[in-house]
Amino acid sequence: MKIVVGYRGKNVGKDLLEQAVKQAKAFNAEVHVVTSLMGGEKTEKEKIEEAEENLENAKRYLDDHGVRNETHLLVRGRSAGEDLVMFAKENEADEIIIAVKSRSKVGKILFSSTAQYVILKAECPVISIK
Repeated sequence: MKIVVGYRGKNVGKDLLEQAVKQAKAFNAEVHVVTSLMGGEKTEKEKIEEAEENLENAKRYLDDHGVRNETHLLVRGRSAGEDLVMFAKENEADEIIIAVKSRSKVGKILFSSTAQYVILKAECPVISIK
């Protein structure tokens, strides 16, 4: 089994990794931690370095919990939602785990644009973590 985690390393990042560990151990799965950046002029060098550091921290966390894993920094000119869905399809993922931002009562219904895109377009089940 393959699990894809959409990861930014902020706020609910630890919650995402904890859920990934639970799922990986329950299903003997491999976890692919993915961070997507737009690239080009829209991505500063500092953002890339921060993303790389966050992915290293995620890898260390999963390694410490005995979970097989790989990290991926995608800079392919796509939105994060498009990148996650495409990556999951390309890698025949069985599940995607993403974060859902808390907002106003109405915003909570609509999710973020990334989460909404992934939930609607993914060809595999999606677990959303608040």
